[in-house]
Amino acid sequence: MADQGADEKGMAQALAARLWNSRWLLVAGLVAVMAVYAFAGISAYVLLPALALLLVAAMMPAGATRQPGESGAAIEAIGLQRLSGEYLAAAVADPLIIFDHAAAIVHANAAAFAAFGGIAPGVSLSLKFRAPEMQALLDGVLSGEVASDVIDYTERLPVERTYRVSASSVGHGTDLYVMVFKDQSEARRIDRMRADFIANASHELRTPLASISGFIETLRGPARNDPAAREQFLQIMQNQTGRMARLIDDLLSLSRLEMKPYLRPGTEVDLRQTVDSVVDSLAPLARENGVVIERDFADGPLDVPGDRDELFQVFENLLENACKYGQSGGRVVVSIARGDAEGEAGIDVTIRDFGPGIPEEHIPRITERFYRVDVESSRTQKGTGLGLSIVKHILTRHNARLSIKSEVGKGAAFSVHLPAA
Repeated sequence: MADQGADEKGMAQALAARLWNSRWLLVAGLVAVMAVYAFAGISAYVLLPALALLLVAAMMPAGATRQPGESGAAIEAIGLQRLSGEYLAAAVADPLIIFDHAAAIVHANAAAFAAFGGIAPGVSLSLKFRAPEMQALLDGVLSGEVASDVIDYTERLPVERTYRVSASSVGHGTDLYVMVFKDQSEARRIDRMRADFIANASHELRTPLASISGFIETLRGPARNDPAAREQFLQIMQNQTGRMARLIDDLLSLSRLEMKPYLRPGTEVDLRQTVDSVVDSLAPLARENGVVIERDFADGPLDVPGDRDELFQVFENLLENACKYGQSGGRVVVSIARGDAEGEAGIDVTIRDFGPGIPEEHIPRITERFYRVDVESSRTQKGTGLGLSIVKHILTRHNARLSIKSEVGKGAAFSVHLPAA
């Protein structure tokens, strides 16, 4: 009885509160109904139901007017509840693992399976990832000492990859944790390339500078009054400054190519005319090295989309290398043909020498910056170590590619595969 009385009292209070909250609406409605009754002369039988409806509307819960909005929110909440952790994990592109308080895997997405393999529900993360940094990460998160933590982890097999690994708890009181692997391998590779490039460029510039500095010191000292030594040293200094100038020019060329990676459309190049110009410009160098340049060009038009100056630089670099490093063969063959052995539509320009050739292990790296097969021979021939790297960048801009075939003792062939116009 007491509970029933309390309930009735609560209902009465709630009803009174609703009437109070709707007091201004109720007053406005009463005024409107009375005005219509007074001026329109409606019947009292209509007036009484109207007043009753107005009173009922004022007593209804305030939340009833917000039913559409609340229904939308309720539908959205139901939709979110239907999204399980597996679906959310599958939507993450990076490897993701959900594990429990015992460090046992509860779920892993497809990216985690592809990256690590051997992952299944129930497998212990402590046994799967034995690196000390991973053990410390798991211990810190599972012990509750840190809510989340981030480390760098390197996976050695099947190929070396570096990850930025983050781990944190899922919600509150779920006893579940999530670990996400962000692949940093490409960024690390670029950082290493940048550091190697700076170190190599510094070394290449330091060597001639040290040589020039030493000769200047000698000319100001022991060789002050020695005309023959002075002439010899000045010639060497001129050669060294020329080498530095070529190196700087090549560095600037690489920088310009990297700043404009896309080729301006709508331009075409006549390969026959371009390659002829390259051969004519290098004729003095060929004679100096005792090399005969032979031409073997296909008939008909040989036009390709591209930039003439850049393609001239490509063929000039390749033909110059052939004349310098393949001079022992006595001849170089420059050929232009349509298509290639793989049946691709396009035009191929091949520059073949008959010199000592290139060992097979060097071919994959020969287009890297500052990479040399023979350092002493390259410096003797005044090479900067950047020529083939420039060639590779220019061909990338032209949607072309470079292939290299060589056999030790039988020369080397550099083929440029260009798309047809």
